Amino acid sequence: MVDLIEPEELPIWVPGEVLTASDDLGWLDVGQRSYRYSGLDVPIPPMNHYMIVRYFEGQTPMDRLVESRWKRTTCVPGHISLLNRAQPSHWHWTQRINVSHVYLSESLMSRVAQDVLGRSISEICLHDVLNAEDPVITSISDAILGETRNSAIGGPAYAEALGLQLSIHLLRNYADVKFKETVSQSRLSRHQRCALTEYIHGNLQHQISIAQLSAVVGLGVWTFCRRFKESYGMTPCAYLLEKRIEQARMMLLDSSKPIKAIASECGFSDQAHMTRAFRRKLNLTPGQIRG
Repeated sequence: MVDLIEPEELPIWVPGEVLTASDDLGWLDVGQRSYRYSGLDVPIPPMNHYMIVRYFEGQTPMDRLVESRWKRTTCVPGHISLLNRAQPSHWHWTQRINVSHVYLSESLMSRVAQDVLGRSISEICLHDVLNAEDPVITSISDAILGETRNSAIGGPAYAEALGLQLSIHLLRNYADVKFKETVSQSRLSRHQRCALTEYIHGNLQHQISIAQLSAVVGLGVWTFCRRFKESYGMTPCAYLLEKRIEQARMMLLDSSKPIKAIASECGFSDQAHMTRAFRRKLNLTPGQIRG
C-alpha cells in the first residue's frame, strides 16, 4: 500500500513560501494553508486529505497529470482546482502565484456522505477539476482562510461548520460516491444475528424483552421486529419461546434436575407455563419427554 502524505508535508515536494497555516489552531478534519509559489514542475505523492486550491494572485498557464491524462488551462484569481484524496499528480506552471489550500479529511467527507445519503460509504472520489469558477467554494474557502488569519473564540467549531458546508457542496456537485456492499436492509446482518444468538444464549434464564434485543443490534424496536421476522421467519417472541423449549428439552434428556428447576433455568415463569408450551409445540409434556 502506498503511503499517503500529510498536508503539512506538501512543501517537501512543492517548495514555496508558507503564508498562513491552521496547523496549531486545534482544528479537526479541516485544514488550511496558503502559499506563494514561483513557477514549478512537480510530481506530488498521494495525500491523505481532499484538497481544494483557491487562486488568489497571479495568472499562469497550468498543466496537471492525473491518472495518465494531462489537462491544460490558465488559472487566474477566483479560480479553483480540486484534487482527490490518495491521488498522485504532476503539476506544471510557469508564473508566480498565491494560492490557498483547504484540506478535508476522509472521515469528515465519509461522515457527511453517510448522514445525507443514509448508507455506508466505501469511497468518495472528487472529480478531476483543474479549473472552475464556483462562488460557493470560493466563499467558504475565503472564510476558512479568514479564520486562520484571525482565529477567534469558537474557532475549531467554526472551522468544522465551514468544512461541513464545503463537504456537502462537493458531494452535491463534484464527487462520485461508492457504497459498501451490505446485506439487504430488510434483514439482519450476519454480525447482528451472531450478536443476538450470543445474547439469548447467555440470558435465556431471564426474561428478555424486545427492547433489550433491539438494543443488542442497535435498531429501533419497530425496525428490529420487521427485520427479525424477515431473517428468521417468526417474531422475536416466538423465537425466544422456541429456544426455551429447545434448551429445556435437552436438559430433560441429559440431566436429572427437577422439572421445576429446568423451567426456571430456561426462563419459563413456572412449571405449568413450560408444560403448556411443550404441549402446544411438541404435543408432549415435559414428563413424557423425560420418560
